[in-house]
Amino acid sequence: MRCVIARYPFDLSKAGVEMSMENIRPEPVTREGVVIGERVYPVKQVGVVITGQDPRDFTAAEMVRALVRLGFTCRTAPQRPSPMPGLSYGSVDRSLG
Repeated sequence: MRCVIARYPFDLSKAGVEMSMENIRPEPVTREGVVIGERVYPVKQVGVVITGQDPRDFTAAEMVRALVRLGFTCRTAPQRPSPMPGLSYGSVDRSLG
């Protein structure tokens, strides 16, 4: 399949992407991830490997579109909830009145 990523055309196939990522250890997924085989990779890491481009040259959205078109499952990593401002977990008022 022909994809344009960061204004450059690439001919990609699902099997080709799987082979390219076969011996690559996944980095921790902090935002968008893609399931390749039994592993989940950050989409930007996959983009660097399959295009050879600097990750600043393309967006995660470009990679997600291309990977979904190839038949991969992409998902957003769950974000940790931020604590409420002003809430202190270290001190508890134990007085009753």
